[in-house]
Amino acid sequence: MSRRILIILGQPSSNSLCAALARTYADAARQSGAEVRLLELGKMAFDPILHNGYAHIQPLEPDLLDAQASITWAQHLVWVYPIWWGGLPALLKGFLDRIFLPGFAFKYRPNSALWDRLLTGRSAELLVTMDSPPWYYRWVQRQPGHRQMKQAILEFSGIRPVRVHSFGPVIKSSEATRAEWLQRASALGYRAGTR
Repeated sequence: MSRRILIILGQPSSNSLCAALARTYADAARQSGAEVRLLELGKMAFDPILHNGYAHIQPLEPDLLDAQASITWAQHLVWVYPIWWGGLPALLKGFLDRIFLPGFAFKYRPNSALWDRLLTGRSAELLVTMDSPPWYYRWVQRQPGHRQMKQAILEFSGIRPVRVHSFGPVIKSSEATRAEWLQRASALGYRAGTR
């Protein structure tokens, strides 16, 4: 049976390094025999603002319902996005706010501070670009975006293991360096499809 992989492109532009990494990963995963779906948030129609928090139900747009169905379908989730101002792009954060809801991603237990992780049984990879050198983001800035995505969102919902792959610094990167990054994404995609 082939592995089911969902790739979520969290960079709004479909003409970006992130988009190239996502497509390269997808192509390699398909070549290895995986079944692959690609969601491009910049092409989806939805309100990224959770207007009332969890106080009132905000109906999900068709693209968000399809996204939830794809997450349910997937065995492995690949999130491809840039680090902007140390964290997630607003569109990606809004997407997560809207679909990682109680009853879908997690469920609090009655009269308890504990919760059930509703997305267990899935693994994830983060392919993250940044203008900072990855060592600087890790040791000086302490990786706030990586920690938020890995621990506070995905692992909180039961998705594990979560592997993080950083690509940077993008600013002033050479064509040769970008080609190496694309090769790395291809190798990761092929490996993911054979697991």
